[in-house]
Amino acid sequence: FMKNYLSTGIKKMIGTQRQVTARRKDGSTFPCTLGLSETPNGEFYCGFIRDLTQQKKSESEMLEKNKELIRNESLVRGILDASSHAL
Repeated sequence: FMKNYLSTGIKKMIGTQRQVTARRKDGSTFPCTLGLSETPNGEFYCGFIRDLTQQKKSESEMLEKNKELIRNESLVRGILDASSHAL
């Protein structure tokens, strides 16, 4: 990104954030947000990485819980329908 910006002047990454997969020292990978910013005078750049592992895990758990609730709701509706027909 930096080489492209310095040679073309086009900011493709500077001032934005992207979700990417990063690699740890041990070789394992993890989801993260990658960002790059430039100081107002253009002399310095600052990069940051935010680990999204826990956030992605929480999102996945929430989706599973929602699916479970939908299954349970269908089961309860079936029971209620069956009991109302028995009356």
